[in-house]
Amino acid sequence: MEWTWQGVMPALTTKFTDSDELDTGLFVKNVRAQMAAGVSGLILGGTLGEASTLTEKEKDTLTLAALKEADGRIPVIVNIAEQRTSDAVQAARRAASNGAQGLMLLPPMRYKATSRETVAYFRAVADSTDLPILIYNNPVDYGIEVTPDMFEELLSTCPTVGAVKESTREISNVTRLRNRFGDRLRILTGVDTLGLESILMGADGWVAGLVCAYPAETVAVYALGKAGRIAEARSIYQWFLPLLELDISPQLVQNIKLAEVATGLGSEQVRPPRLPLEGAERERVMGIIRKAMAQRPELPQYKQYL
Repeated sequence: MEWTWQGVMPALTTKFTDSDELDTGLFVKNVRAQMAAGVSGLILGGTLGEASTLTEKEKDTLTLAALKEADGRIPVIVNIAEQRTSDAVQAARRAASNGAQGLMLLPPMRYKATSRETVAYFRAVADSTDLPILIYNNPVDYGIEVTPDMFEELLSTCPTVGAVKESTREISNVTRLRNRFGDRLRILTGVDTLGLESILMGADGWVAGLVCAYPAETVAVYALGKAGRIAEARSIYQWFLPLLELDISPQLVQNIKLAEVATGLGSEQVRPPRLPLEGAERERVMGIIRKAMAQRPELPQYKQYL
């Protein structure tokens, strides 16, 4: 499969039954909605996928289900977020053996590695596989920043490293990285509330969260923004922003799953230690979702711009 790091790539939630088993039927239903909307790839096993609570067998099941549904039309990308370098290497090899077409790679978890240690960790994984790699740069949530100098070292020694999920929440980093690396490093925004802004500043794509509930709206914002149809993109984005803000919260999984229920693309089931929202916070989130659903816009014919 020939593809590049661009377009909208959903960070998919994992669907569970009320008995805490994988709900692969509901997972596949969501994947079909994503593909119908025009996403360019599927990312599994990230924070939104509750990966830290999944067994290796469950990750395999989700990967194989996504690959079967994608059927070679778009890539399936597996997230790697491990504590030990050897575990990250093993996870990368397992993803490759299952047939995944790419990896999203976080810095070491829990231990706050130095720049040298972080680069060595990335390089060890990159050296273990031929799969294309997207580096997830999220110092706000994970405490380690991958600096431009670190990217320079990675790009010079790891040919499979080709993209960044830019989640520093500093919009000027899109331009800063483009100025330094040109097209050697593809840039995908990873912050929903900076989605359109990043696209207008030249980002190649968007690793999105609320896309799990609103795939067509997310892809429309991306496609219209890329096509220079700013007024149309901005109109959808203004409606979308209160929902997108549900993504920048420690309870983003619960928030987005509530939105998936509203659009018929998921369930509220999470895996402990996460628990469904309750009380005033649940009502606050539901209020945002109900208002958005009541005002949900009619979308223009955006697919012609993909």
